[in-house]
Amino acid sequence: MKVNISVPDSLREITLGQYQRFVKETEKELSQDDLAQKMMEIFCSLNLESVVKIKFTDINRITSGLNKLFESKHPFIQRFKMNGIEYGFIPKLEDMSLGEYIDIDNTYTDWDTIHNAMAVLYRPVKQRLGEKYLIEDYKGYRETNMKGMPIDVVLGSMVFFWNLRKALLKATLKFLERESKNLTSQQKEVLMKSGDGMEVFTAWLKGMSEDLIPSQDWDYTNV
Repeated sequence: MKVNISVPDSLREITLGQYQRFVKETEKELSQDDLAQKMMEIFCSLNLESVVKIKFTDINRITSGLNKLFESKHPFIQRFKMNGIEYGFIPKLEDMSLGEYIDIDNTYTDWDTIHNAMAVLYRPVKQRLGEKYLIEDYKGYRETNMKGMPIDVVLGSMVFFWNLRKALLKATLKFLERESKNLTSQQKEVLMKSGDGMEVFTAWLKGMSEDLIPSQDWDYTNV
């Protein structure tokens, strides 16, 4: 029996929701055959009955191609379209409100909730002039379901934050070294606590993404 298979050509064709399902269903250690089955089911939108009818050599070829997609570099993507709506990354992170920061901090650390963080970071573009744009005001992540967004956008944002945190930590340590002679004991204690916090966040984000995302240099002048 012939099985029609729709194989993604890029990560743009795989949704965050699909990847969340894959992570959830592969939490327990699986055999290579079971992993391949899950990849075919989820990323190629097939049921188990159809998967078992596919040639073993074809499954190996397809899953190998899918693995290569995830192993490739994931550039930061500022805008994307979903359901005919253009979404843009927060234009100025320094203008982020406390509420936005808290919602990101509470939801970015888990694949089960990362779609909520994406709803904070990426919002509908309401005005655009060339490459510059404005996004809608933040009304809470519960207003938008971002599980349908492309996984390449999500992975690119993870690379962005990983490199940003590395840069912030490096800058903080350099500042401490340069300014330590001019700071009071209390000021040193506050800054050291801040540096420790960033180290914890950096370690978490690296652990969350290093299996899928290769390290890569980031040019902050283009952000």
